[in-house]
This record gives sequence, structure tokens and C-alpha cells, in this order.
Amino acid sequence: MSRSVPDSRATALDLLAAVLDHGRPLDEAVAGHAGLVALTPRDRAFARLMVATTLRRLGQIDAMLDACLERPLPERARPTRHALRLGICQLVFLGTAPHAAVDSAVTLAAARGGARFRGLVNAILRRLARTGAEIAAGQDAARLDTPDWLWKSWTAAYGAETARRIASAHLGDPPLDITVAREPAAWAERLEAEILPTGTLRRPLRGLVEALPGYDEGAWWVQDAAAAMPARLLGEIAGETVLDLVAAPGGKTA
Repeated sequence: MSRSVPDSRATALDLLAAVLDHGRPLDEAVAGHAGLVALTPRDRAFARLMVATTLRRLGQIDAMLDACLERPLPERARPTRHALRLGICQLVFLGTAPHAAVDSAVTLAAARGGARFRGLVNAILRRLARTGAEIAAGQDAARLDTPDWLWKSWTAAYGAETARRIASAHLGDPPLDITVAREPAAWAERLEAEILPTGTLRRPLRGLVEALPGYDEGAWWVQDAAAAMPARLLGEIAGETVLDLVAAPGGKTA
């Protein structure tokens, strides 16, 4: 990693490459990145936000990028393409200051073997700093950001209208759902969360989960509201034997 490159963006490029080039799940890539722990909590959160947003909006980002290219980038320039993707994400979807997004992407591309593309990266991002928001507003985001195989599967199973609603819902930032063992009202206040009718605590997903109060003590665990419902539907199970046939990592059992 070049020390002239902002660490959060260099880390984001590593994570994006791990997912797109090597097929690793994002959570696995994050857990396996040795340099991530060296970042400040703010930079760690920003790196993950960049990658998650780039992946969520990849269809739109690639459509904008490809429209700016007279010819495709060569295969060896994949790091440059990733740097451009992160730059477009920052400019169009994260509201990063243009000078910061453009300059860091140019520096990052050059540091990862793309020195010959510095001018191209600069020109594309400066163009999209002016026009990207308008272009994004006119895109069919639900369709562009859903892979063809998944779109066809949803359409076949649920029909075109429902498939589009599902795809549109996927574009939103997911909430953070939390299951607590006891004192849900007290933890809802500490975590700035709402209590759902099912008893799950829900809050916006912002910052680092491990930085939230109660994480280190194991006072609660992250569990999707839908995943928590089966255990709650069992009702009182004292004295009963319950077999969890799909326990991994065991949230329902806990």
C-alpha cells in the first residue's frame, strides 16, 4: 500500500477487488484484511461504506463509467477501474467533495499500476462530478443494479411488478437489527433504536457495530428481525427439548 494514498480508499480498493475479482463475500474480505484494524474507526467505517455502496450501485456506476470510455480498459487495468468505481460512488452517491474524490482516485490508480491512466481517471471523474447526479436520476436503478440472473429469477417467481419492488427495496441502506437477552427498553434507549412489535431492536446502520455500547460485553447480538421470529413463535419452551437444524452461527438457539 502506498503511503501517499489515503488509507481508507486504498483499503476500500482492496476490499472491492476481493469481492469482484476473487468472489469473496464482503464480510469475509473485511475480516481478512489485516490493515483494516490499523485505521481509525472513522476511516474503517468510511472504507466499508464506500465498498458497500459501490457494490449496491455497481450497475449504475458501470453504466456511467462505460459511457465515458471510448474503448474498454484493458484487463490489466482492473485496479484502475476499481479506483474509478470508488470515485464515482463518492461523487454521485456519497456526496464526497469533488476535489477529494477525484484527487484520491487519480493517486490510487497510479499507485496500483495505472500511472498511464492518470489523465483518463481525472477527466472521467471531473466530468461526472458535474453530470453524475443528473445521469443517476435518469437511470433505471432497480434494473441496472440487479444482476440479470437474479432479475430473471424474481420475475419468473413473482412477476415483473413485484420483482421491481424487491429490486428497489434492495437499493436502500439496510437497518441494523439487534436481539437483546433482557431489558429491551433500556437497550433501545442506549442504542438509539426502536423496538419492533416482534421485540427486535432496530436502528440505522451507521458507524462500526463493534463500537456500539454493549457489544464487547455480549449484551446483544445482530440478528435480522425475520430470523428472530421463528424462535419467538415457539413461545414458552422451558423444560422442552428444541433442535435447531440450521444453526450457524446459532442466533436462534441463543
